Amino acid sequence: MKRLDPFLMALICAIVLASVLPCRGEMQHILQQVVTVLITLMFFFQGAKLERHAIIESVRDWRLQGTVLLCTFALFPLLGIGLHLLFRNLFPNALFGEDLWAGILFLCCLPSTVQSSIALTSIARGNVPAAICAATVSNIAGIALTPLLTGIVLGHVGAGHSPLESVLDVAKELLLPFILGQILQKWIGPIVKRHKFLISFTDRGSIVVVVYTAFSSAVVEGIWHRVSPLHLLEVALLDSFMLALVLVASHFMGKGMNQSTENSIALQFCGSKKSLASGVPMASVIFPSASVGIIVLPLMIYHQIQLFTCTLLARHYGKRIGLETHSKPHS
Repeated sequence: MKRLDPFLMALICAIVLASVLPCRGEMQHILQQVVTVLITLMFFFQGAKLERHAIIESVRDWRLQGTVLLCTFALFPLLGIGLHLLFRNLFPNALFGEDLWAGILFLCCLPSTVQSSIALTSIARGNVPAAICAATVSNIAGIALTPLLTGIVLGHVGAGHSPLESVLDVAKELLLPFILGQILQKWIGPIVKRHKFLISFTDRGSIVVVVYTAFSSAVVEGIWHRVSPLHLLEVALLDSFMLALVLVASHFMGKGMNQSTENSIALQFCGSKKSLASGVPMASVIFPSASVGIIVLPLMIYHQIQLFTCTLLARHYGKRIGLETHSKPHS
């Protein structure tokens, strides 16, 4: 059984600390400024780290890459909207309130993960280069598509922002540092590659600080009076249901396009993931600080569910493909 990963444990500790000792007043304002700087640095290093040829290579298998984007930015949002309409209209008193529904819908608009999509595709003996390309393109496209889709799906974004305003805000705070990192890649890239652990620690540390700051604001606004343990369980069940539906749908999409087993695996894992690393910074840009804590709760729960479920699935695929390989007669 897969245990909680250290990163998720750090996020849980940040939530507990914010619940017991939330930052307030001037300290909260200072931390929000620190968060802005950390997020800018995180996307700058991402730009410096990403090789340009990976972006160019990603457009070769356009059917596979397009289907991953379709799952991530069309199937998920439509699924979220459908479930929201179903429960709000047929079962108006069921499940949680609109704040958590906003978090579910925001989750549906996020790009795929990078590290876990690649790692799980590798464990499953799928097409790893295709997974690298798909995850990369998804994250680059998400900088523009996530705030736009969030505005469309929610009907409003943040404190009265239009979808276009949200795209501009995300572009200013996330895309510009990323582009600057690409421009300076020749000089910064080798440093990033030599200090991978330090950069990874900086990235994850940034997200932990964002989560602590967001939940501090949410605690001050009374988040734990609005969200009960039962609500968290309901979110977990809904997250699990969405993940299961997309895993099944992406599996049959691969079969319908006559993709190879390796390509189908890459499609399934890249198309079903949602990025915590991109989602938390984007939420802090798109939504008011007091709303970020409750908005990212469904995403944090989904993050652990997707890791646990897809690790089991990847191991199953790896064993099955291994048996198929050994059963083939040698020439």
